[in-house]
Amino acid sequence: MSTLQLDIRPEVSAALAEQRPVVALESTLIVHGLPWPANLETARQAEAAVRAEGAVPATVAIWQGRPTIGLEAGQLEQLARQPEARKASSRDLAAAIVQKAFAATTVAATMVLAHRAGLRVFATGGIGGVHPVGGTGVSPVSRTDISADVLELARTPVAVVCAGAKGILDLAATLEMLETMSVPVVGYGTEEFPAFLLASSGLPVSARVDSPQEAAALCAAHWGLGGAGVVLAQPLPAETALEPDDFHKALVRAEREARAEDVRGPALTPFLLARLAQLTDGRTLRANQALIVANARLAARIAAAMEG
Repeated sequence: MSTLQLDIRPEVSAALAEQRPVVALESTLIVHGLPWPANLETARQAEAAVRAEGAVPATVAIWQGRPTIGLEAGQLEQLARQPEARKASSRDLAAAIVQKAFAATTVAATMVLAHRAGLRVFATGGIGGVHPVGGTGVSPVSRTDISADVLELARTPVAVVCAGAKGILDLAATLEMLETMSVPVVGYGTEEFPAFLLASSGLPVSARVDSPQEAAALCAAHWGLGGAGVVLAQPLPAETALEPDDFHKALVRAEREARAEDVRGPALTPFLLARLAQLTDGRTLRANQALIVANARLAARIAAAMEG
């Protein structure tokens, strides 16, 4: 039986061999999370933030069927210009590889490939979770949509630095699911779970850390006990956070439009994020960009502490 071959780029491979800090970055937010050219600008800023902290960025994607760890500058731009590229979660990786596709990796898929490459720290915007049953402010229906991100966190030992879970989710249910899966949800500098584009959800985290060294020590202890993923959640910069009432009104309208257009499955989150940006005059887009870069910076500091 053949072993999956990863295309680990020389800079990343050298850093791993020399035990220098490396931070994995996802590619779905480049292709499906942000519009052109903000997507490329944000990806470049995230990589620059990682480098500024002395770490090596490794943006992950499937490039013509090759699981690639560390896109080069030209590849990053090419991917940012390909809105038709696949959105690959962990279940989709095999098909994308066999069919030699271009695919952007979600949180779950990036965790899988990062772990196989030997990376322990990954920065993203917000993780997936449990979608509201029936959507926000509507009658319940008999199905629940749970992101594969939650399941991957339960089985893959990677620290995921984020701004909490996306605000379009049922955050209380998401935290309950993570607790059931024995995934620590750790607040960085906060005892409340960040709510992605909002400053806080009002919900508690399972633990708090206040330094990269403390975060690294907690991850090491968790992995030493046989644990898997760790959520390290920091609030987005206060000056970019949205008002909860404004966000909720925009979300209700975006969800109503999604139902009217029968948008569902993997297409739902990109649709909602795009409509939220339009309905808030770009405020959600600017907040999303700010938190992605801030999370990349923090992830680099934590990765450095792990290697220190």
